[in-house]
Amino acid sequence: MPREPKPVESLASVLANHRVWGLISAADRTALEPLFTCEILASSAIVLAQGQLHTRMGLILSGDISLIDPDLGLKIRLHTGEMFGFGATPQHQLTTWEAKATSSCRIAWLQPETLTSLCQQHGELAYFFTSLPVNDPASDLDTPSDDALNLLSTPIRTLIKRAPITLSPGTPIQTVAQLMRDLRVSSVLLVEQDHLFGLVTDRDLRNRVVAQGLDISRPVSDIATMAPMTVSANSPAFEALLLMARHNIHHMPVMEGTSILGMITTTDLTEQHSTSAVYLAGDIYKQTTLEGLISISGRIKLLQQHLAAADASAYSTGHIITALTDAITIRLINMAEAQMGPAPIEYVWVAAGSQARNEQTAKSDQDNCLMLDDAFDEATHGAYFKAFSKFVCDGLAECGYVHCPGEMMAMTDQWRQPRRVWAEYFHKWVDQPKPKALMLTCVFFDLRAIHGKAELLDGLRQQVVQHTKGNSLFLAHMVSNALKHRPPLGMFGQITLSKGGDNPHTIDLKHTGIVPIVDLARVYALAAGVTVANTHDRLEVSSQAGEVSAQSARDLRDALEFLGKLRIAHQARQMTQGKAPDNFLALEELSNFERSHLKNAFAVVQTLQDVLKQRY
Repeated sequence: MPREPKPVESLASVLANHRVWGLISAADRTALEPLFTCEILASSAIVLAQGQLHTRMGLILSGDISLIDPDLGLKIRLHTGEMFGFGATPQHQLTTWEAKATSSCRIAWLQPETLTSLCQQHGELAYFFTSLPVNDPASDLDTPSDDALNLLSTPIRTLIKRAPITLSPGTPIQTVAQLMRDLRVSSVLLVEQDHLFGLVTDRDLRNRVVAQGLDISRPVSDIATMAPMTVSANSPAFEALLLMARHNIHHMPVMEGTSILGMITTTDLTEQHSTSAVYLAGDIYKQTTLEGLISISGRIKLLQQHLAAADASAYSTGHIITALTDAITIRLINMAEAQMGPAPIEYVWVAAGSQARNEQTAKSDQDNCLMLDDAFDEATHGAYFKAFSKFVCDGLAECGYVHCPGEMMAMTDQWRQPRRVWAEYFHKWVDQPKPKALMLTCVFFDLRAIHGKAELLDGLRQQVVQHTKGNSLFLAHMVSNALKHRPPLGMFGQITLSKGGDNPHTIDLKHTGIVPIVDLARVYALAAGVTVANTHDRLEVSSQAGEVSAQSARDLRDALEFLGKLRIAHQARQMTQGKAPDNFLALEELSNFERSHLKNAFAVVQTLQDVLKQRY
């Protein structure tokens, strides 16, 4: 005789006997039952497509389903009584997995808002739904408000609160102090024939007048900061933040052409809730010991987490983080000179690599060099600069900027040379582009003066770019070297993950994502003979020079920004979890939307690499 079919268990019975739903009272279960929507699906049917798991929570009443990540080839089988989707599937997998019926099955669906409300009413339920959105009031204290984003996009002119207070440079100091008191301002501008002459702040009155017992009838020009640093009215407020952080200043005139519009202060920026970089830089410059710098450098990682939470652009985040690296470097140089005495000859401390490009993140080693005046004599000056550079490089390492694995640092004899030797280096690399020379050009063609006599670098750089401009043989070798870093795309456009090493099944965002764009931009810049180092800016200037089309430059800038933000967010998540930041991203961290954009970004880079390959 044929076996009678197993009776279908009622939803009420399933809920009563379920290990989770059985925890609430019978009355509450009775009220809950109408809130579920039941659905019968045939074997092999798509229950929820990829990217849809977050839209509802499913309880399997009968049959089996499989959760599948089609990109990673992962598969999990769920049985009767198990739950999936909103609240039940881990948060980082909600948008990347799909659900498929393995056999004929019956599912009871619950809407996200209903499940969230139930867990709020019944605390015991929340234990089983670990991916529910959490509204943690404490987290609001650590995350910048939307106002933080305004600092990165708002024109500085919108932060000016009053017309500029201006006086003649010959005004007596006492008159200036009285005016500042009456108008309740902390600074005044000195103007002569409608041109900005200088700046006087309350600090100047305190430090240069009161503390030194200066005659208050003397002209205010005696205590003014001459030719003060200024910022354009149409620049983003973020630019003022960078300048203040780098130079440890608190007042900056805002200009529109040659006209003075007003003054911006750190207090104005404080009201935008995103001046932590300014205050961090200020604290850095106050440190008198290496221990103090080590302590404060740990706060830079927290700043990156805050910038990631505020959805700050990769471009602005790189500039902010790098500004603080610059500040630490300069403070270490100051400490070295205080300990060892002033340098016996002129020099310039030069950043290379990502620091030179203003593209640093929390995961950065140090690349730097020292360019000395041609008056350098090894017997007379060698010992001083050897000890000096070791003090700074070791100090940077103590502050978290590890020594360069390739020893491309000023403490290495080869990279601490007079200007004439550096000129020989560059000309040899360009004229004899052997593999090692090409590797060195990728580091030392990205240079920026940090401290000292910048003219030593600037003049040499102009000579070098004139030598590389239109040098097709050298550029062909540079392109060949650049093509060693290819985006991880397979033949059919799928993302290929690393198969071995310490980080299997991940993408190296730095070496297979960002570095190929940096290499392309460097080639464009050298071909155009431009000296800017930042990759975003190189693409823009090279486009204007005709070395790359405007559309291709925009595509590469967008790809760079997208990959940079992925990297910054990935590192922020790691630091939040107490892990050391790295560049190795697992696809599970990304939504289906992000994966699609990642493929597009890689495709853009791959296409433009092929274009350069054909050109050279």
